[in-house]
Amino acid sequence: MPRRFAVASLCLGLAACQSPNPYVASSNPLPPAPPQAAQTFDASAYPAAPRDYGRYRNWAWVNNQLPAGSNLADPALIAEVVSNGLDQRGLRPARSGIPDLRVAADLHVERRLQQVTDDYGPGYGPGFGPRGPYGYGPYGPPPVTRTYEVQVLVVRIQLYDGTSGQPLWSASAETGTQGSESQRADALRQAVAKALTAYPPS
Repeated sequence: MPRRFAVASLCLGLAACQSPNPYVASSNPLPPAPPQAAQTFDASAYPAAPRDYGRYRNWAWVNNQLPAGSNLADPALIAEVVSNGLDQRGLRPARSGIPDLRVAADLHVERRLQQVTDDYGPGYGPGFGPRGPYGYGPYGPPPVTRTYEVQVLVVRIQLYDGTSGQPLWSASAETGTQGSESQRADALRQAVAKALTAYPPS
């Protein structure tokens, strides 16, 4: 009896598969394009053209003001260091008119946690106990890790399109704050050079 029921169910299923599909595909014609479509260019439909950084040749400070100084470097020093760094990248100060680039730079101090591990290394020699020396083997203290808080000087440089004011590029680098005034100035020059190594972006 179960076998006859299974065969009957199978026959009904096959009959259902052979019934006509009640859904019929149909489509309506697309409406005609508006007359102005032929003359309209949709820039959003295309990827943006790669930026030509070679056309940026000269620069001026944002709002024609030198960058703000700090207790570690005055505005004139920061301006000189950044100007020299830009000069090495082929960018010259604008003499007149609208510059190709507007430049902003700032300098601030941030705190970092730094870990230093002192490993005094293993030794080998006799062991000592309550009754004097006994045998030979390795000895030595385990490594000691210390955490220090240090101050670093962070310089950030930002470039903007001189005409549109659109942000184009930015980078930052950091250096230590220790040493004499001349040593800090040298460290600032190295930080600016490090930040500008990525310009122009590839």
